[in-house]
Amino acid sequence: MTRISTLTLIGATALGLAACGDSRLERTTSGAAIGAAGGAAIGALGGAPGVGAAAGAAAGGAVGALTDRADIDLGDFPF
Repeated sequence: MTRISTLTLIGATALGLAACGDSRLERTTSGAAIGAAGGAAIGALGGAPGVGAAAGAAAGGAVGALTDRADIDLGDFPF
């Protein structure tokens, strides 16, 4: 039950951070945070959450740094 709660919390946090990112720094930071959360969740399933978090943070941060605002512009936020 604890693992399900943890994964749910990580997923909710990732969705909350997904809307962040007007500047390159914001996209890099939010990408790294989302990647770390996802990597930790996947790594926890394999027994190495730290390794998964590190790999996810590196990948998410790189994607955030290499994308331009126009590349990921999905329109106005509905709220």
